[in-house]
Amino acid sequence: MKGIVKHHQDTELLDLGGGTTRRILAWNDQLMAVEVGFEAGAVGAPHTHPHVQCSYVLSGKFRYSVEDESTELNPGDSIVVPGGLVHGTVCLEAGTLLDIFTPVREDFLKK
Repeated sequence: MKGIVKHHQDTELLDLGGGTTRRILAWNDQLMAVEVGFEAGAVGAPHTHPHVQCSYVLSGKFRYSVEDESTELNPGDSIVVPGGLVHGTVCLEAGTLLDIFTPVREDFLKK
């Protein structure tokens, strides 16, 4: 196989506390896919990083904020956040986001 394959059962589920979990899926030096689980009411605190981020709602309902604007995201919705902008989310109904980053989040790979 010339691609990078990561089987879900071979990935580690990290408990981030506060009702959130993170599972790093496939990645290379240019791109990273991350599954982030949220319990209802859990918060992805406002933060910034230099990476471009695309979040896709697999399940649940989220209030997603970028800078001073916010929107509600439901299953099938997505958002792209340019690097350097303050963004965060509040989970309105338990669910999962698929976050894609470019370049790879090296900080996620360090333990």
